Amino acid sequence: MLKNVVAALLLASALPALAQPPAATAPAAPPRLIVAISVDQFSADLFSEYRQYYQGGLKRLTEQGIVFPRGYQSHAATETCPGHSTILTGSRPSRTGIIANNWFDLGTARADKLVYCAEDETQPGTSSDNYQASPVHLKVPTLGGRMKIANPATRVVSVAGKDRAAIMMGGPTADQVWWLGGPQGYVSYKGVATPPLVAKVNQVMAQRLAQPNPGFELPPQCAPRDFAVKAGDRTVGTGRFARDAGDYKGFRVSPEQDAMTLAFAAAAIESMDLGKQAQTDIISIGLSATDYIGHAYGTEGTESCIQIDRLDRELGAFFDRLDKDGLDYVVVLTADHGGHDLPERHRLNAMPMEQRVDKALTPKALSAAIADKTGISGKTLIWGDGPAGDLYFDRSLTAAQRARVEAATLALLRAHPQVQTVFTKAEIAAAPTPSGPPESWSLLQEARASFDPQRSGDLLVLLKPRVMSIPEQAVMGAVATHGSPWDTDRRVPILFWRKGLAHFEQPLGVETVDIMPTLAALIKLPVPKNEIDGRCLDLVAGEGDSCPAQ
Repeated sequence: MLKNVVAALLLASALPALAQPPAATAPAAPPRLIVAISVDQFSADLFSEYRQYYQGGLKRLTEQGIVFPRGYQSHAATETCPGHSTILTGSRPSRTGIIANNWFDLGTARADKLVYCAEDETQPGTSSDNYQASPVHLKVPTLGGRMKIANPATRVVSVAGKDRAAIMMGGPTADQVWWLGGPQGYVSYKGVATPPLVAKVNQVMAQRLAQPNPGFELPPQCAPRDFAVKAGDRTVGTGRFARDAGDYKGFRVSPEQDAMTLAFAAAAIESMDLGKQAQTDIISIGLSATDYIGHAYGTEGTESCIQIDRLDRELGAFFDRLDKDGLDYVVVLTADHGGHDLPERHRLNAMPMEQRVDKALTPKALSAAIADKTGISGKTLIWGDGPAGDLYFDRSLTAAQRARVEAATLALLRAHPQVQTVFTKAEIAAAPTPSGPPESWSLLQEARASFDPQRSGDLLVLLKPRVMSIPEQAVMGAVATHGSPWDTDRRVPILFWRKGLAHFEQPLGVETVDIMPTLAALIKLPVPKNEIDGRCLDLVAGEGDSCPAQ
């Protein structure tokens, strides 16, 4: 049975999912299965750019589902870990504690002082490069955790391409949490013996990896994007994802990875009989390939275009499989953040002002410059994970030295033409919790939504729009990234679908933190409003309301 499930999804049909006309009234009974999908770096821009071409799962969601095309990861630190922490907790990073992918703890004995969002740094012998994955930093429960408290029979499963996606959506009490751990396949932080299901999935992946991939055909809509772009030593924009046998990196940074993750999820649903018992179960699925491809090739070449086409097909096959099993399920699909294409291609396409960040803004260069200005030497004055985001001052500074360092740093940063603004920790802490439409928030409100007093830095640096936070380099690794407070990175689609719910589209802004209370309402699970930041979204078109009385 497992072999059939995996094989069926690895050979996903290009045919569109069969249309299912909406029922006259919304279903009253709770769904038996919640399927929560996060497509890493699937910006609202990407969603709308290819919307007219959808023929599979994305077509079903957009034409039959409830569509919020202007969803927001409303906080400033638009990275993978914070974004995933919002989706099933109903809480912004200021409440989840997941302020970034990495932050600094200057009190730790580690030489680099770096803490990864999904690790337990207290484990002996670990480092930020060799860590033990853990949900210990997540301060709030996920929807699955709340469901298990209400009914211990609930099964909670999380599968993803990245550990931080699986952990932040599954939470600490999930029954099974799996992510792609390398050429060996999917691994878990829970320390359990590999069950037959996972062993079979890993075997299929090994067989797939052992075969070369000649590449994917170029869909017609991708042809206008088929031109080469030079960035440092890299040339991107014309790829087809051809790879040699055994090339794990080529497999991971390609549509093949998402196909394998969806195959795993389908096999888990079928083998565990998720959604077939009296209670509602939940599976979260983190699809990571769009993000890996966006970093490696940018968002506007053939690579990204092929990826969205393949994602649409694989989702269609996945939903068809659930339909064939007769499951009553609800789907939500969103993203952890958006993304921005590489400046070199933007400059070719009507955006000559696009630029890469000045190397002088990298933490190492900034620290050296401030040492020269203040005359304080012999130590790293400023710690940071990049030329934007949180900066931390060395703890051994005296009060007088710290004041000099802060004043010099603020003066340098605020005078730099690529810096939009710099907030101090005190300024952010004093700001009220943001409210109102997320599209109208100020930068300070966005920063407050990302702020944790124990983990956030002494300064927060926000670059101007159209400044890519990867500097110019002779040898390029990633060519594009995200993480800014601008709408390219904040805006994501939020799509719901359940058989019997009538389609409608709401173009006004909502937040990803609204997803959890919306799903909780569908399964009649009370969630105290003072414990979350989101609100329930009414999924019933016209008269009626899927949310509890306010």
